[in-house]
Amino acid sequence: MPTAPVNGIDIYYETSGEGPAVVFAHGKGGNHISWWQQVPVFSSTFRCITFDHRGWGRSLNPKGSIGRDAFVDDLRGLLDYLEVQRTFLVAQSMGGLTCLGFALAHPERTMGLVLADTTGGIGDPAVVETIRNRKAPKDVTLRAMSAGFRDGAPAGAFLYKEINLLNPPRDPEPNGFTSGEGPKAEDLAAMRVPTLLIVGEEDQVMPPPAMERSRDLIPGSRLERVPGAGHSVYFEKPDLFNRMVLDFFSSILESSPATP
Repeated sequence: MPTAPVNGIDIYYETSGEGPAVVFAHGKGGNHISWWQQVPVFSSTFRCITFDHRGWGRSLNPKGSIGRDAFVDDLRGLLDYLEVQRTFLVAQSMGGLTCLGFALAHPERTMGLVLADTTGGIGDPAVVETIRNRKAPKDVTLRAMSAGFRDGAPAGAFLYKEINLLNPPRDPEPNGFTSGEGPKAEDLAAMRVPTLLIVGEEDQVMPPPAMERSRDLIPGSRLERVPGAGHSVYFEKPDLFNRMVLDFFSSILESSPATP
């Protein structure tokens, strides 16, 4: 079982493929398995790195904090362990705390950033208030997916729920999206990391207006809205998601050759 000794714990990770590195950071309802529809596609041209955040999957967290700072430090330690100097980052939901935090702390190591159904925990009052006022169901499957996906792909919805059940219980849960303690407009103003935001039109967890405001705060970023998808575009519409992200990466690589 591949683990990296990072910050006093063992971070579980998997790698697949060769080429420029791409880190996939899962959300609260997932773990490294969540990216099963991405890794086989991306690994033909990229070195894919999936991992379990501390307290998720096989990355046990017997003592220690859970949240943005710990997640960012863990990712830095994992990349150092794997001797990866620069990487693309793909974040889903909670993984945005990790990836936006890393991009701000280590822009020289970040080739490009994808924020999928996540604001990255931006602390701008308008973003925070929109998320606080959401009307998202408590059930994980209802929150994570559109009604169309649950009804039309019951096997996929079942698999999503089962992947979540592989995670151990956590106390406390991270609360990085409504605390208002995340990066502010002034922190983002100087950001120069190419950034793509993706949101499902039916996302009840990260409502499109919050994603639109996040786009406005990240210089040079763009937002793709996906009709018929909820909080998990990568899971619900993988072919479309993969194509958008691959095209985004290609545009960056064409203008600036990568260093793995």
